[in-house]
This record gives sequence, C-alpha cells and structure tokens, in this order.
Amino acid sequence: MTTATQEAIAAVWRIESARIVGAVARMVRDVGTAEDIAQDALLAALDHWTREGLPDRPGAWLMTTAKHRALDHLRHLRMRDEKHAELGADLEAREALVVPDFVDALDAARQDEIGDDLLRLMFTACHPVLPTDARVALTLRLLGGLSTQEIARAFLVPEPTIAQRIVRAKRTLGEARVPFELPRGEALGERLASVLEVIYLVFNEGYTATAGDDWMRPALAQEALRLGRVLAGLARTEPEVLGLLALMELQASRMGARTDAQGRPVLLADQDRGRWDRLLIRRGLAALERAEALGGARGPYVLQAAIAACHARAVAAPETDWLRIADLYAELAAVMPSPVVELNRAVAVGMAHGPAAGLQILEPLRTHKAMRQYPWLPGVRGDLLARLGRHAEAAAEFAQAAALAGNARERELMQARATEAVRAAEGPAQRN
Repeated sequence: MTTATQEAIAAVWRIESARIVGAVARMVRDVGTAEDIAQDALLAALDHWTREGLPDRPGAWLMTTAKHRALDHLRHLRMRDEKHAELGADLEAREALVVPDFVDALDAARQDEIGDDLLRLMFTACHPVLPTDARVALTLRLLGGLSTQEIARAFLVPEPTIAQRIVRAKRTLGEARVPFELPRGEALGERLASVLEVIYLVFNEGYTATAGDDWMRPALAQEALRLGRVLAGLARTEPEVLGLLALMELQASRMGARTDAQGRPVLLADQDRGRWDRLLIRRGLAALERAEALGGARGPYVLQAAIAACHARAVAAPETDWLRIADLYAELAAVMPSPVVELNRAVAVGMAHGPAAGLQILEPLRTHKAMRQYPWLPGVRGDLLARLGRHAEAAAEFAQAAALAGNARERELMQARATEAVRAAEGPAQRN
C-alpha cells in the first residue's frame, strides 16, 4: 500500500467514522458493538482499496459495508438465541436502511423523531451510568475519532488511564443495556453538561491539534460547530448551550488567520484581523446576546464567549479591552477553578497590569501536578519573561515548551521563540 493510499484512507476514516458508528449503533443498539463493526468495515476497506484503489465515494462504501455487517450481526443474534427474536422481527425494516447512496442513508436517519445519529451517539456515550470522565473520553473516541493519546493530552492524564476508561465505559453501557436515544425532559438537562464539555473538547482538538504535523484540524472544529448548532436548536432556552455555540463561532472566526502561507502558527496578537470571518463573528455575538438575555448567573461557556467577544470587537490588537478580559477570567476562575483557567488569567492580567503581575499568578502553577507536561505553561512564562527583558530565562522556558509540545507546528513555534530570545539575550554587540 502506498503512503498516499494510507493517508487517504486515514483521512476518510477520520471524517466518516463517527457517522458510521452512529448509524450502526442505531441498528444494533450497542455502541461498543457498533465501533467493532465499524472497525471491521475499515479493515475490509483496507484490503479492498489496496487491491482495487479508492472508490469514487469512499464514505458511502464504508457506510454500506458497515450496515451490511450490522445486519449480519443481527441475523447471527436471531439464529443464536430465540430470546432475541425482537431483533429479527424488524430485520426487514432495518434492511431498508441499507441503501447504496450515502446521502440517502443520512436522509433516512434524519427523517425520524430524533433525527441525528451523531447526537444520539453523544448522549448515549454521556449516559449517567458512566462517571463523567468516562463519558467525555468515550465520546471523544466515538464522535471525534481521537486517539487515546490525544484524549489523554486533552485531559492532562496518563494514556493508560484513558484507555482503561474507554474499555470500561463500553462494557458498562453494554451491560446496562443503555438505549441508543436522545434523552428528553429532565434527563436531557442532567446529561447536558458533559455533552457540552465533549463538544468543546472536540472543537479544541480541531482548533489547536494536540499532535501531528498540522496546527489545526478544521474538519474536527467544523464537526463540533455543527453539533453545537444542532444542540442549540434543540435547547433554545439553555444559556450554556448558546454560550458554547457563541464561543465556538467566535473562535472559529479566527481560523483563517491562525496560520501563514506555510502553515506555521500565527499568534493572536500578530493575526491579520481582516482575515477573520465576519459572518461567524456576527453569529457568535448574536448567540451570546441570546444567552445573556435569558438572565441568571453566567456559566463557564457564557463567560468564555464574553472573553472571545472582547477579542472579536477589537479592530486591532492594541484596542483589546484587557482590563475587562482580566475581570472576566477572575469571574470564570470563581465559577470553574482550574489550572488552565489560571494560566489564561495570567496572560490577561499580564496584558492588563504588566508582565510581573502575570508571573505572580503563574508561580503556584509551576508545582501543579497536572501542569507538569503542559507546554503552554512554560510558553506563557517565557513570553512574560521576554517582555520584562529577562531573555535568557525566557529562552529556557521556550525550549522547555518545545520539548513538551506534541504538535509539530507548536514545537517549531516554541523553538523559534527560544532562538529569538537567545539572540536578544546576546545583545547587538555580541552578535556583531
């Protein structure tokens, strides 16, 4: 198999896997079995496409193959045990869903009461029978197609821990016979918080990839946006749903300016704001306005959206209202205390009140266990030190950030900043 073929198959799987798992889960009513069947379809694709080449519509090929294998699974259950006769009773109705046209298959899925298999899959994976961390890990695996390593980095926990959570989660869902459905009423509210967390983690993985050669994975961010928009349509009176949607719209508006022509990262202060997507900004500000109009205490997503709005409203970087952003981060830290929020608050305070004030906030984080492998802690500290003229110390921090970075572009960025700091430390006389 050529490298180009491998890359093409990997790309197709990354894009289509969640839809395939969702469609199969609706048929077999078990997400663990559905993922196994989807993986089996992928193995069949690897064998067939290596010999015959990629089909015109590889996603449709995978979907149809997976559905046929799901039907084989249902037939096997019916023949093995008469107690599963209810699965075979509607087999013909299920067979009608197996159509060669991928678009027709999606249309069929959207015509029923609940509509979207991906949202069903997400709410099933976020069922209360699972602990919260397992819900998020499993959903990231099934919906985002993220590797165990990528999920572990998102959680700032060891990779074996995430692997165990996913295995246990699928086993628990199967043993509990959790229905594959979108909850209604009170059950919807109970599971909403973890669903919002999952959507945003998927978005973040697309916005700044934790691993690989690319700074961003736009398809993943777009998928999270799509799920957020659908969810906002279902929960129009939930401020946090609208807040999350606003936050993602506003952050996504910058994606076109976050890399240069060579794919290298461009940090916020250096971005060409003329390349920001004004339509997404308008959508984000409108969603934030609707969320705030609902009243009540502001939750984490509404507060983060308000921070993003401050950046969106600034025509140029120097016009950014850093005093308001620092205040908003203080409010966010009270609502949702975490070391990452404190890290971001340090950035805002450093801009609003000077780098020394930012460094003071960072100091306790340097001994925080969860931050030891987080590259942006030394990255932020390096930036604050550089602004104070402490270039040798800044170079060491940027070098540490580069060593911790899992993303190739992020590593290059930190290495470049370390080199720049070293040159600044040497001074013009020594360089001559």
